[in-house]
Amino acid sequence: MAERRVIIGSSGGLHARPAKLFVEAAARQPVAVTIAVGDRRPVPAHSMLSVLSLGAVHGSEVTLRAEDADAAGAERALDALADLLARDLDGQEPGDGRPAQEPAGA
Repeated sequence: MAERRVIIGSSGGLHARPAKLFVEAAARQPVAVTIAVGDRRPVPAHSMLSVLSLGAVHGSEVTLRAEDADAAGAERALDALADLLARDLDGQEPGDGRPAQEPAGA
């Protein structure tokens, strides 16, 4: 089993938007991934309701785990998801990793 510990980087924690980006990325992985906060029971990383129920806030340490016959595939999946969680997803455009643009006149 592959495992990663990562600190939540989004300033608002894993609330709706960052959780959605994370869940979508987890669902695209070729392996099943779980996520847990502290010593709480792990939940499926591809489940929006489960991820939101974690209550992970900025600075929370989470544990990602993946099991697969292809250990390299599990490692790659966890690397990608850990990298995503470590970033501040609140200030990025969906899918491109760039900062969101301020609306005109704001």
